[in-house]
Amino acid sequence: MRDLSAQFRANILQNPYNAAILQRLASLAAPQAYLVAGCLFQSIWNLQSARPVTENILDYDVFYFDANDLSWQAEDEVIQRAAILFADLPVKVEVRNQARVHLWYEKKFGAPYSALASTEEGISRFLIAGACVGISDDERIFAPHGLQAIDDGVLAINPHYPKPEMFFKKAASYQTRWPHLRIVSPA
Repeated sequence: MRDLSAQFRANILQNPYNAAILQRLASLAAPQAYLVAGCLFQSIWNLQSARPVTENILDYDVFYFDANDLSWQAEDEVIQRAAILFADLPVKVEVRNQARVHLWYEKKFGAPYSALASTEEGISRFLIAGACVGISDDERIFAPHGLQAIDDGVLAINPHYPKPEMFFKKAASYQTRWPHLRIVSPA
């Protein structure tokens, strides 16, 4: 049986922007910081599609968790530090404090969102099960649904955060960019 963790790590690090962000992530000095989601699994899908590893990746998301100050100003300070830290990279790096998501999510997406207790809980709430993945600055992988779906190109709804309408919209967007992906309808 293949070690999917080692293969996942090797593949995502072929994306030079993932590698650079991870190398600098500790310098951001944001608690529970992870590089998450699209920039990770989309790098793998690009490799599977024999495309340039950075193609069609819209942004690079960094999540952290700091419940000590839930103000926009505190989050913006981290965002500004990240802007300086990653200024030389020609990609969009989006930084978000997961302790604040419940304050703005419903207004932006039209659905309630309960407060989170950690960055990992935020990663666990992505719409697509295989998208629930992050890697910390010490290259520790967090993937509560495993890595097999990413490797297999399967898009399945997150059973712990079932939002079918939002899921199908997101899955269709991915399938348009990576036609080899298979959308699995919820039972």
